[in-house]
Amino acid sequence: MKLDIFLQQVPDGDGAWWQMLASGLQWTLLVALFAWIMAFVLGSLIGVARTTDKPWLTRCGNAYVELFRNIPLIVQFFLWYFVVPGLVPAVKAWVITLDPTQHQFVTAIVCLGFFTSARIAEQVRSGIQSLAGGQRNAGYAVGLTQAQTYRYVLLPMAYRIIIPPLTSELMNLIKNTAVAYSIGLTELFFRTREMGEMTFRYFEAFAAATLVYIVISMAANRVMAWIERRVAVPGFIAGSH
Repeated sequence: MKLDIFLQQVPDGDGAWWQMLASGLQWTLLVALFAWIMAFVLGSLIGVARTTDKPWLTRCGNAYVELFRNIPLIVQFFLWYFVVPGLVPAVKAWVITLDPTQHQFVTAIVCLGFFTSARIAEQVRSGIQSLAGGQRNAGYAVGLTQAQTYRYVLLPMAYRIIIPPLTSELMNLIKNTAVAYSIGLTELFFRTREMGEMTFRYFEAFAAATLVYIVISMAANRVMAWIERRVAVPGFIAGSH
């Protein structure tokens, strides 16, 4: 494998190939960051809704999870990018104000945010239901409302329990950003394919992309592992001290 290809100028003269890949990595990281924030907040709300004593909230939460978990991700990308603006006039009017790159960027965040939130909702639900029933009752016994019980008693413990599966979801989200190439977003995978097609150095291009994905996924893994150690409750979570 010859690494000199990364120092060569791209055909349009806009920097070297390594700079082109770096620009794609920037889009990948931005999409992953904003999609994760959206997914975590929305997934937490849906997960909580599925564990309340209100049947209609539970049913709505279950329907949400089943909807977004059972439609292939690439299909969801096409639906959000091509179909939704055509069906919802307000969305279409807003999309018109965006340039193509902004449209692709926002669509990628929204699509990955909803898709991942359904998976996080399942993790949050499992975490809350794994807690002893006495914790909920103790919150009510000291005069806390249901919302306060979730905020101060149940969620702080549930989040500690589900950090390992949340780590997997974060790593999956980073890898799923590659599907955004299907709507034209120039993220890392898009730039990798572009480099391979224009230079015929597919091995070098995809080897570099593979290494970058491994590095950023493992970096996310280590950050989540550090958070897990910092918030672990001694004697409650397996492996904590």
